[in-house]
Amino acid sequence: MLYYSRGSVTDQISESELQAILNGVFKKLGPRKRVLALPPDFTRFHSMAGKITEMTYRFFGPALTDVLPALGTHAPMTEEEIRTMFGTVPLSLFRVHDWRNDVVTVGTIPSSYVHEVSEGRLDYTWPAQVNKLLLEPSFDLIISPGQVVPHEVIGMANYNKNVFVGCGGSEGINKSHFIGATYGMERIMGRADSPVRRVLEYASKNFTSHLPILYIQTVLGKDERGHMVLRGLFIGDDYECFEKAAQLALQVNFVMVDKPFRKCVVYLDPTEFKSTWLGNKSIYRTRMAMADGGDLIVLAPAVREFGEDKQIDRLIRKYGYAGTPAVLEATKANQDLQDNLGAAAHLIHGSSEGRFRITYCPGHLTREEVEGVYFQYADLNEMTQKYNPQQLKDGWNTMPDGEEIFYISNPALGLWAHPDRFK
Repeated sequence: MLYYSRGSVTDQISESELQAILNGVFKKLGPRKRVLALPPDFTRFHSMAGKITEMTYRFFGPALTDVLPALGTHAPMTEEEIRTMFGTVPLSLFRVHDWRNDVVTVGTIPSSYVHEVSEGRLDYTWPAQVNKLLLEPSFDLIISPGQVVPHEVIGMANYNKNVFVGCGGSEGINKSHFIGATYGMERIMGRADSPVRRVLEYASKNFTSHLPILYIQTVLGKDERGHMVLRGLFIGDDYECFEKAAQLALQVNFVMVDKPFRKCVVYLDPTEFKSTWLGNKSIYRTRMAMADGGDLIVLAPAVREFGEDKQIDRLIRKYGYAGTPAVLEATKANQDLQDNLGAAAHLIHGSSEGRFRITYCPGHLTREEVEGVYFQYADLNEMTQKYNPQQLKDGWNTMPDGEEIFYISNPALGLWAHPDRFK
């Protein structure tokens, strides 16, 4: 059921309006005794999910007993991140999702269905796994807020991805990522319908339809001053609210460029990007706009590791972003990658497949480390002096020496493509 729907490319929903809308929907639902919130973590700070969780707390008060950030494989949130993102929500309400130990398999999707949606590329079963907290019968409402935006694994982020990936288990996360990687990232990004989404929809309909989940989907974009504004809000308990949000997100967050990027400079905000696991959004979100033989330069002042999880970090260092054929061969030959298909998928996503050059300028990784995973390396200070984020504007820029570059201040907020590569 769709409880609320509003949005356009020019709409701006204020915080006071947002609180009033949420209050209206919550009142329509009727009294609730125990509420669980499943917001994304700090890597989705701009989603407004933190504000929505705080507003949910204002409405329900002590009935909101637990907040479980949908970490997926990300590192647990720090106290500072929680306070910054969730405001007045008490720290005592926050739980940490342990994706290796705190999960329950609620059902298994047959290999025949995975084979069908992957167009014959894979034929394994897929376990629908969720954090055990979601299954506590005392919860009579589960709030799942988040931003719908183009995504490299599933096409469009959020909706039940929060449940089965953000709050999912090791096998489910790994296998879902590998489905998307083998199917082809460029066939998925910006599309609401994808093989991974179909797998999650199967799980929702067949294994978790009894859970009282309410999805609060946001669509955000920048206004004429460069400030993030809420363009759309869609609230419901099924696919319809996600579908409407995805339609708007494609208009707000998808940039079709008039010519391929010969040189693209991407800045990774140090409060948000500390690993290539997250920072490679600079690659994912621009790859369909990059020219063959072009240069992608990633200014990454806070990047200090490859994977946020120690085991995944080790695998990235071992195998590197070597391209799809090499990663698939390594996966066939090595048990450690077979046991971590999500890492294998990430290695595929992070390669340009030799089509364009990727130069990382990290604040806390050495040249040896960067080149060891098949990226090129450049000094952060030198490149920041040449391409100063404080002086560049989003979009096309002409440098003092006449060089033309395309600048992106936050790759997590959109998807860029040239018509030749987005069919």
